[in-house]
Amino acid sequence: MTYGFDPELAPWAAMLPDIDFADPVTARAELSATYAQLPPYEATRPLTVTDEATAPVPVRIYAPAERTEPLPGLLCLHSGGFVAGGLDTVDASARHIADAVGAVVVSVDYRLAPEHPFPAGLEDCYAVLEWVAKNASVLGIDPTRVGVYGESAGGGLAAALTLLTRDRGGPELCFQHLEVPELDDRLDTPSMRAFTDTPVWHRPNAEASWRHYTGALGDAAEVSPYAAPARAEDLNGLPPAWISVAEFDPLRDEGISYAHRLIQAGIPTELHTYPGAFHCSFVVPGTAITDRMLADRIAALCRGLR
Repeated sequence: MTYGFDPELAPWAAMLPDIDFADPVTARAELSATYAQLPPYEATRPLTVTDEATAPVPVRIYAPAERTEPLPGLLCLHSGGFVAGGLDTVDASARHIADAVGAVVVSVDYRLAPEHPFPAGLEDCYAVLEWVAKNASVLGIDPTRVGVYGESAGGGLAAALTLLTRDRGGPELCFQHLEVPELDDRLDTPSMRAFTDTPVWHRPNAEASWRHYTGALGDAAEVSPYAAPARAEDLNGLPPAWISVAEFDPLRDEGISYAHRLIQAGIPTELHTYPGAFHCSFVVPGTAITDRMLADRIAALCRGLR
């Protein structure tokens, strides 16, 4: 298909590698190589960055070096289709948030499918949330201002974590920030049916991702809403949400639908759509639309965590 990409993004659409998520080993290597080529985030103030060995799963903690009072806390969940990615994938985002928002960002290196399918990754995220709540004073976090942030598959895990925490009566989350989230294994939205060759993410990769994560596709009624939050029937009692979608992303319509359902359930929700953008366009450096995406991210987190 021919796509009307934003003029500044169009050259990147042609340059970015088409990573095949059907092969997790190769996908992990190619995704890591892609992120390694992106420019690092240059903080405007000193940050402390620590790999914390006492957490239940590996985490990396980012925080302003100078702080005189407890700060908001944010679990940060990386992208990678549930099968790839790690702490380095979301490093620039975590540094930016810690710097610009003034928050303690806890990046979670959750287990990956297919070696560790659902619910392994989600249980890792929940374990870290419990650990953060228990150790809030040591971490310098205000326990009443803890949110969750996720990109792509991380956005799906973030949405699932709010459901799981609500249903288990776990530590309260004050905000959920879902960027281009992967939410629905049924793959039946107009955007998912149409976008079979879009940059970064397309229907074949979505099919591979869900197959690795849940072992099933599409009409499998047994898939849990904690795996695919779009399947959740009850969205009441969840924290306020901010959701972004890109025009030329197969995940677009499931993000829009989830935002609408949250609104209908009475959850304060902002939905942002970015015309001309493709999946995870926010990693592309030096364009006006990327600058706007990042500014929107920071503004939303400042509101949601205050």
